[in-house]
Amino acid sequence: MKKLSSLIFLGFAHQTSKFNPSKFNAERFYCSSSPHSSLSNRRPGPLAQYRSLVKQGKLQHDPYQEEVAFKLENLLGRMEHYEKDMEEYHERLSKWEENRENERRRLLMQEAESKQQGDGLTSIRKQRNFFQRWMSWRKYDNVEPGVGKWVSYLNREKKLDSLVGRRPTAPPAPKGLYLYGNVGSGKTMLMDMFYSATEGIVKHRRRFHFHEAMLEINERMHKIWKIQVENKSLQSSISSWILNLPFDTKVKEWLAAEERYKQEVQMKNILPAVADKFLVEPNGNKAGASLLCFDEIQTVDVFAIVALSGILSRLLSTGTILVATSNRAPRDLNQDGMQKEIFQKLVAKLDQQCDNVLIGSEIDYRRLIAKRSIDQVHYFWPLDSVQIQEFETMWDKVTRFSGEIITSKTIPVMFGRTLEVPQSCNGVARFTFEYLCGRPVGAADYIAIAKNYHTVFISDIPTMSMRIRDKARRFITLVDELYNHHCCLYCSASSSVDDLFQGTEEGTLFDLESFQFETETEGAKLRRDVLAEGTVSSGGTPTGIISMLSGQEEMFAFRRAVSRLIEMQTPLYLEGVRHLHPYFQHQNAGLREIAAKASVDKTMVEGHGRVWQKSTTLTSIVVPISMHGLLFPLKHLNL
Repeated sequence: MKKLSSLIFLGFAHQTSKFNPSKFNAERFYCSSSPHSSLSNRRPGPLAQYRSLVKQGKLQHDPYQEEVAFKLENLLGRMEHYEKDMEEYHERLSKWEENRENERRRLLMQEAESKQQGDGLTSIRKQRNFFQRWMSWRKYDNVEPGVGKWVSYLNREKKLDSLVGRRPTAPPAPKGLYLYGNVGSGKTMLMDMFYSATEGIVKHRRRFHFHEAMLEINERMHKIWKIQVENKSLQSSISSWILNLPFDTKVKEWLAAEERYKQEVQMKNILPAVADKFLVEPNGNKAGASLLCFDEIQTVDVFAIVALSGILSRLLSTGTILVATSNRAPRDLNQDGMQKEIFQKLVAKLDQQCDNVLIGSEIDYRRLIAKRSIDQVHYFWPLDSVQIQEFETMWDKVTRFSGEIITSKTIPVMFGRTLEVPQSCNGVARFTFEYLCGRPVGAADYIAIAKNYHTVFISDIPTMSMRIRDKARRFITLVDELYNHHCCLYCSASSSVDDLFQGTEEGTLFDLESFQFETETEGAKLRRDVLAEGTVSSGGTPTGIISMLSGQEEMFAFRRAVSRLIEMQTPLYLEGVRHLHPYFQHQNAGLREIAAKASVDKTMVEGHGRVWQKSTTLTSIVVPISMHGLLFPLKHLNL
């Protein structure tokens, strides 16, 4: 049983006897809170976190990383004061918006009353002969459709500016940070240290990986387009306040048309509309500053350039602070020269609102961890009978101790889609490489898998070359999402991690599929079809969506995937699964809610050999685990 316990290492049990935490750089387990820390206590800043981990021997000191941690610490200090300024600004903005809307409706009411009174002259107009009416209509023959509404709209906006004043100006925002450097140099680690330290300081904050951000932008655009289509009918677009007005039907229709036109003007540029809701929860309080932490900024295709430019420019112009990571400096992102004018505007905005900081270390610290602490039971190669049997044995052991029957399951994916999971039980799932990477699936599917399953088995991974570059790109995206959500990964592969990607020296790699995100729903359009129509300034040609990544860009992606696969086998990464994976965070949140509602006498709990105080956090409640490191469900805790 001792051998079995050492083999089944999902990262939920500590193996100090096998793991000597001498000097190495951690990439993922730095930002989880202590099991016994109080949520009311403020988290330490990034510099304090960094120095503490160095002192503990869990990080090897790196002057580049410490310099970035110092800059992030300074930014954190400025953000607390900025948050207060932004709260005051949002209060002023809210009052301004309310006053402006009230005045706008008052002006509309005045115009409607004028039109209502004008209907009394109808009988007189009917007495005009045909020639007089024909002459009066001739005067408007050459008026372009919509111009009347546009002039009316502009005149009303000018009146509102004079009555209410211009929109309040946001306070000057502290400069964010754009971190770039080599694979494994600690960019994500430092950004996440900063993000964790902002809890309780910044009200509206989000952390996105590139794929997740692009999908959310796409989804929000789809929703706005859908609303616009639904609102084309008169009944659906007439607000309740119009329906209840004491006017005749024609005047109400005029009011409704004016309202629709205002919405069309506002939605003409859809990206600012998406950006305004990007960081604010649907029912959230709008007061306060916004923080966007963006991991791995890329410009892989036209959509990415256009979307990032529109979203980031809007957010940065309205007071959001950006902390981002990338392999490249901003000006080097667009190696293929797509949409140069839009890209240059994005770069100018980033230069204006962010300090660009190079993490100059050439060390891949993930490899340094692996050299000191690698545990090969998570990656089985080559695909011979011995390793295949070891992989199958591991699957049997993990699923047996999960306590549930292996079944197929359908999980929801974005845009109303679903994905069939062939084998799964209690947060563990198994797939073949071909099922995940040989079919038209993409980042949305991988995100759904990563969120639903804390442990993923992938079998029969081939050595990848130019011949299967589309599958290779999908696999890289899959690894990105499993890593980003902190999943435990078991693989069976034909070659070692370092030899998994081959053939890039053969020339430029062209990938037409991996960033299409495959978001087709019944009756809807793929993003590539929308781009082909020029709806979001794609240049108006279908070829504008093709991502032609350079060989060097592919090498970045391959190196990142290899680096992450290596780290995902280390005990330090695996220890973080039960703290950081969404599966356990949701489970823990439910237990916290139960614990908060339950009135349990302390002595009753002590009778079961544990002490449970009301101030105890969930992590200490679920400490009792099986000898194989699997967390028991709540019903087995005998509380």
